[in-house]
Amino acid sequence: MRSAEPISQALARIAPSRTNGMTDRAIALRAAGRDIIALSVGEPDFATPDHVKAAAKAALDADDTRYTAVAGTQTLREAAALHFARDLGIVVPWQQVIVSAGGKQAIFHALVATLDAGDEVLIPSPWWVSYPEVVRFAGATVVDLPTTAAGGYRITPEHLAAAITPRTRWLLLNSPGNPTGATYSAADLAALGEVLRANPHVLVLSDDIYAPLRYTPGDHATLAVVCPDLAARVLTVSGVSKSHAMTGFRIGVAAGPAWLIGAMGKLQSHTSGNACSIAQAAAVAAFTGPQDFLIDWRERFRARRDRVVAAINAIPGLSTPLPDGAFYCMIDATPLMDRFGDDEALVLHLLDHGVAVVAASAFGGRNGFRISFAADDDKLDRAIARIAGALQ
Repeated sequence: MRSAEPISQALARIAPSRTNGMTDRAIALRAAGRDIIALSVGEPDFATPDHVKAAAKAALDADDTRYTAVAGTQTLREAAALHFARDLGIVVPWQQVIVSAGGKQAIFHALVATLDAGDEVLIPSPWWVSYPEVVRFAGATVVDLPTTAAGGYRITPEHLAAAITPRTRWLLLNSPGNPTGATYSAADLAALGEVLRANPHVLVLSDDIYAPLRYTPGDHATLAVVCPDLAARVLTVSGVSKSHAMTGFRIGVAAGPAWLIGAMGKLQSHTSGNACSIAQAAAVAAFTGPQDFLIDWRERFRARRDRVVAAINAIPGLSTPLPDGAFYCMIDATPLMDRFGDDEALVLHLLDHGVAVVAASAFGGRNGFRISFAADDDKLDRAIARIAGALQ
């Protein structure tokens, strides 16, 4: 007999997003009158560019409020193909691009459309919180590839080769990464590519959503470009949420082999259908319009990164490496664990002192927490002062 709350076995296998959970908790505490600085959410604090907002307004005025093709308008898919070629170096026809309601949906559809019970998915940790949950929802097995700060939070070819089995279906790569900010260089990816060539049954999901927010010299490296002979089994995910401060527009794009894009579209036809038509029009402007504002945004994020890393490393018991990209710091608090027991107790203690952060254990890590430095200098300074005071 089924329980009184008959949720599916698939849903029972997963946990709610702990990043969203902490942000929701901060919002609730603010509504109750508490002074909470939230460094838990992963979104730029900059305003959406004016030309993007103007495109959304124009679409509304033109009554562009109807269904579109499930995979997105041809105009947006062509604009996304332009983005993949110009910004990532991936030359792909627009027919091999799909538009989804956020990059998260593209990842969900790709994995659910291809995984069966018994399949294995290799995920370097610390990982973005949704990766393992989507794999578990699909009934497949998460294979953790732990990384360390000393190793730059990157897997090695030896690490990868040892983890692959005949049941391995996917390798997930995120560069720059959430929550660590780590990036894979072209040399790193070329070395991983050698292992993948010897294992033609392994697909690769390359999550490049933070590519525009890199602070290291040189161009962004992505597997489909570094190893073009592997491109037929690589899905590259991107979007406008981080690069254009459009998190609420919910537009993600993915480029990959035609069979996989078709499978994702088939599943999407029964979930959301098309992404919001107004948001699609705005995303066209984002991809085809001016990109020079990113230079300023990137430099402002870089300055915040340097400010936060220096301040955190000055607090006894805390340490963090310098992230290569994105807008997060993964902070180690191992010396404090004798006092707090675990990182969840630590982040709740910090929340009591007015700062919302996310425990490292939410990302498959341990003994620490992640903060987002996508906030203005005053807010960051006040938050770090509260953290320092809470740990005295």
